[in-house]
Amino acid sequence: MDTTSTRAHDGVRTAPRALATEAVHAGRDDLARQGLHAPPIDLSTTYPSYDSRGEAARIDAFATTGAEPDGPPVYGRLGNPTVARFETALARLEGTEAAVAFASGMAALSAVLLVRGSMGLRHVVAVRPLYGCSDHLLTAGLLGSEVTWTDPAGVADALRPDTGLVIVESPANPTLAEVDLRAVAHACGSVPLLVDNTFATPVLQRPAEHGARLVLHSATKYLGGHGDVLAGVVACDEEFAGRLRQVRFATGGVLHPLAGYLLLRGLSTLPVRVRAASATAAELVRRLAADPRVARVHYPSIGGAMVAFEVYGDPHEVIAGVRLITPAVSLGSVDTLIQHPASISHRIVDADDRRGAGVSDQLLRMSVGLEDVDDLWSDLDGALGRRPERARGCTDVRLRRAGASNHEAPALAD
Repeated sequence: MDTTSTRAHDGVRTAPRALATEAVHAGRDDLARQGLHAPPIDLSTTYPSYDSRGEAARIDAFATTGAEPDGPPVYGRLGNPTVARFETALARLEGTEAAVAFASGMAALSAVLLVRGSMGLRHVVAVRPLYGCSDHLLTAGLLGSEVTWTDPAGVADALRPDTGLVIVESPANPTLAEVDLRAVAHACGSVPLLVDNTFATPVLQRPAEHGARLVLHSATKYLGGHGDVLAGVVACDEEFAGRLRQVRFATGGVLHPLAGYLLLRGLSTLPVRVRAASATAAELVRRLAADPRVARVHYPSIGGAMVAFEVYGDPHEVIAGVRLITPAVSLGSVDTLIQHPASISHRIVDADDRRGAGVSDQLLRMSVGLEDVDDLWSDLDGALGRRPERARGCTDVRLRRAGASNHEAPALAD
């Protein structure tokens, strides 16, 4: 295969294309001229070269800038053509110059922290809630970072001369709280804003359009979409991408080529999956909001397939009672998953910090899949148990923006 034609700056595309079209074709632009239809999987760990002087020059260039080497691949830890296809496609979908893939979402976040820390910028400003392991990585200072937790309005005041990064997640895991990304980006000034866009995906929002310099995904989730690949990726400008590649090369947090292939395949159906699951989620939100066994429902204004709700009864009984829905961590798969954040995904966060961020002990988080909505509701209805005879309390439902009915599918970015 022509391994030099899989970069984000391929030059094949000459006109803007809609998101749905990019999802299908980005990273594959060179296939037809090679006589291929499906992207090939390159499993090589090393590549032959009879020009050792040329290899030395290419490695020197990479060590200087982190730019992808010209010509054929050198070594699997330096780069892989199959993974590069996925990186190209994700960058196109997020509207950034480049993207760098890693073995997991946490490996991707760790690489960002290492890049900034290597520049003496170890202080991080972050807004809760974040994914529990992201919270723990920052709080524990495992990579030498120091974190100041604040609300979105306090970002500017929390900045210091050694602040290297501002981190937000919107919609947030697991409460689905949203942040005004443009306002936060403005408050950051020259400090890079990293937005965890795992829940929204580029289908629902593109943080780079609102001023974020770094867009993080646990690609394990919606980008892969089938619960069979572990990966992370950062979409960013080429300068930062070069530094990320250097960290990836040095630390070895590389993505396996088969995972890169599965992710590229997953992107092709991403808009369709997000649209369908979002419509089902909105209908489940409507039914949950009207149910006297549910105290509160959280659903972001941009829509999406993630739903969080608090129950009056024992949330552990709900987890134990589902039969069609899978009680499991993770999210973004074609099947519906449910979990109790206080017990699993956010257990590692201090209990007071967890509750202060809105992660109550009664909260359940559900990732809605592609099943029939009535089948899902039947399963939830049974798991929630007997309906109380007393009148229900007030339910706070966060739905779409004003003017949208509860059951409408969210509008997709295009």
